[in-house]
Amino acid sequence: MDTTQHLVHGAGLGLRRPFLSQLVETPPKEVDFFEVAPENWITIGGKFGKQFRAMTERFDFVCHGLSLSIGSTDPLDEKFVRAVKQFMAEHQMKFYSEHLSYCSKEGHLYDLMPIPFTSEAVSHVAARIRRVQDILEQKIAIENVSYYAAPGQEMAEIEFFNAVIEDADCDVLIDINNIYVNSVNHNYDAEAFLRAMPAHRIAYAHIAGHYVEAEDFLVDTHGAGIIDPVWKLLGKAYELYGVFPTLLERDFNIPAIPELLKEVNTIRTMQNAWEKQHEKQYA
Repeated sequence: MDTTQHLVHGAGLGLRRPFLSQLVETPPKEVDFFEVAPENWITIGGKFGKQFRAMTERFDFVCHGLSLSIGSTDPLDEKFVRAVKQFMAEHQMKFYSEHLSYCSKEGHLYDLMPIPFTSEAVSHVAARIRRVQDILEQKIAIENVSYYAAPGQEMAEIEFFNAVIEDADCDVLIDINNIYVNSVNHNYDAEAFLRAMPAHRIAYAHIAGHYVEAEDFLVDTHGAGIIDPVWKLLGKAYELYGVFPTLLERDFNIPAIPELLKEVNTIRTMQNAWEKQHEKQYA
């Protein structure tokens, strides 16, 4: 993969308010870029607003939406999309990503719900993604999501995902943990899924931890450390497609900053190792 296509580089971290002050006081050299949910930051002011500006002036940032509800049958919230566009311009954010899911149906559902894997849904969602891209005047990245039921399924998850991405002509946010969680919960081969991803469209990746409810039931919580099989799947992705920007997500049970930075450093170490190996192969 030609990494010059990426608008951010290296290892990233999801920025959360509990550790914002600490990062402003001691900017981490381990982190190359940050990600924020625009819903949580667009209206921020006062002390937090000044601290946030200090971070966006120093580091590269990307937006990862939570509430656009790209798969919903409710009208697309174009007012929100325009607010995101202004927010990104104010802070020189590189791009915007969203989940391939929905979270509203005549009101907010407060969870990311699975879109039926049907050809009708492909056309519906792709059209909405294209509209968002038209408003933002740039491509967005769509994330493969974890899901626990597949209502009205007519095609496999990867077939549905690829069809939406192709029809919308958008980029991909590849979530390594979601691939692993879904592979366990729905009994498919994680590496085969990975190999079928449209690699030339990968903008960046997420990696996170999950909760083990049972041997065959995992819950995508972003509330624990990353386990070895997920790290290995990230390594396989680098082996297949070259190194791409990769961001650590942690939303619950947030540990001290040094613990978070250890996992960010693991990403950096893996990236450096694969880049060196690539250089040897083509030297």
